Amino acid sequence: MRGEGKFAIFLLLPAALVVFGVVLYPVIRTLLISLYKVDSAMPGSYPFAGLSNYTKVFSDPSFYPVLGHTAYFTLVSTAIELVLGLGVALLLNAPLRFRWLWRSLVVLPWALPTIVNGALWRWIYNGQYGVLNQILGTDTQWLGSPFLALNMVIVADVWKNTSIVAFFLLAGLQTIPAELHEAAVVDGASKLRTFWSVVVPLLKPSIAVVLVLRTIEAFKVFDIIYVMTGGGPASGTQTVAFYTYLQAFSNQLFGYGAALAYLIVIAVGALAMFYLRILRQNQLAGV
Repeated sequence: MRGEGKFAIFLLLPAALVVFGVVLYPVIRTLLISLYKVDSAMPGSYPFAGLSNYTKVFSDPSFYPVLGHTAYFTLVSTAIELVLGLGVALLLNAPLRFRWLWRSLVVLPWALPTIVNGALWRWIYNGQYGVLNQILGTDTQWLGSPFLALNMVIVADVWKNTSIVAFFLLAGLQTIPAELHEAAVVDGASKLRTFWSVVVPLLKPSIAVVLVLRTIEAFKVFDIIYVMTGGGPASGTQTVAFYTYLQAFSNQLFGYGAALAYLIVIAVGALAMFYLRILRQNQLAGV
């Protein structure tokens, strides 16, 4: 057994070194940088700042509009994806002909890289030769005003991620025993009543997983913003992750940017714990 343990450690050592180099070292390094006033990419000696980079975040007036954009993007995109994903999952769970084909088609938007998806929708929204204006017969600048541009980015994000939400919920639907549906029919329950009383309670664990994953991804959204709007117009689509990128790499405030990055991690962790606590309370209540 001792020899097997040493052999197991020997096999796991390369993976552990990769994890340390790719994950742990940058995490520790970023934490150290956040405690110093680093304002250059060049190595050198920088003054110790303590927690001043963290306190600066909350005293920065330009941070709160960005936080509002992020909260709006997260809430709206996650809610729409959950509703649409549940509808698509119910359709894919129905006894349709060529069901395998529809499932294959539904997953295609999610399979697209986010960069490609952002570029695709940027061309669709183009005010001069975009296909959306061609269909509607208008000359609207869909990415020309801050609030409208933010909502158009949400549409692009929903189009891409609804499919993965649907497949998570479809997996949950397929774990619900058919006997429960049959019992509800025998008891005279309508389809809507069966959905709310049988399907939704048993689907809550899958919904919780979807909410955790999509909230985390939406809160730290960056790439689709970068490709579609670059944070504009008038900073109307800047999110916390994009704002962190600008502070760290455009303004070269690396200490401040590292502090922002750690605050994002704390916020995402708090959201995940909130969802998981609700799920645990439901399980203890027998839901």
